[in-house]
Amino acid sequence: MAQLIPVAMLDDVQDGSSLVVEVQGKEIAIFCSDGRYYAIDDACPHAGASLAGGHVENGIVTCPWHYWRFRLADGAWADNPRIKTGCYPVQILDKTIYLEYPSPS
Repeated sequence: MAQLIPVAMLDDVQDGSSLVVEVQGKEIAIFCSDGRYYAIDDACPHAGASLAGGHVENGIVTCPWHYWRFRLADGAWADNPRIKTGCYPVQILDKTIYLEYPSPS
């Protein structure tokens, strides 16, 4: 079962921007794109670059190091969807961004 963890306030992540938060020792990038909020692992699975520093367009973030592109909605590599980075559902409650994060086993 997933935990609902508060990670930021809505004002902390403006449209077109991102924020890195740490949840249980893992860095997660929170994005706001076209008024919707998304959360994916911050480290690019190719070489570890911070995806939060990448360019976002049409629901896709482009890694700033080697230009791998990941869909914000599901964490899949846009050029080969079999490769994915972690992706987490987001909920907005009372102007707070919550992340649905897997409960520890």
